[in-house]
Amino acid sequence: MSIPAAALDLAHPDVPRRGALGVAQRALDRVNTFMAVASALAILTAGLVLTWEVIGRYFLEISSDWQDELSTFLLIGATFASASWTQARRGHVAIDALAQILPPCIDRVRRRLADFLALAFCAFFAWKSLQLLGEAWDEGQTTPSAWGPPLWIPYGCMTAGMALLAVQQLLQLLAAPHRTQR
Repeated sequence: MSIPAAALDLAHPDVPRRGALGVAQRALDRVNTFMAVASALAILTAGLVLTWEVIGRYFLEISSDWQDELSTFLLIGATFASASWTQARRGHVAIDALAQILPPCIDRVRRRLADFLALAFCAFFAWKSLQLLGEAWDEGQTTPSAWGPPLWIPYGCMTAGMALLAVQQLLQLLAAPHRTQR
């Protein structure tokens, strides 16, 4: 399967493409691209599963409870797995109005502070998700439904996604002194 080159390029790269940060970013880009493709496939699969649920329940009168949990797991995985890919493109919600009214030197401080706080939050979230993952794995936790899939699956997706997001934010924060003025 071929991915369009435009989808892989960073619109506004925050990390230099040379040096140690560049090597780390290129490696993370490969992981992010894989995760983005996997996320797209998970969303497609969730859509198909939910479509089947509607057809099965309302037209074929087949009742089942696995579709909701499977779709939820797929959407959780897609959301967390694609977060780092989105951050690499600075695609997350940002308040750009402040950038228009603040002096450039103050705006740079604001952006670095926001990046640092986001990194701290994502690292904490990844750590807490790792703890949940360990508990779910050790205790064999499952959902309370009749199907009962293991909870380590969504917790693993949360842990991996938030860890990748934290690494992406760390690279962007470390590269901040190397950025060219926009």
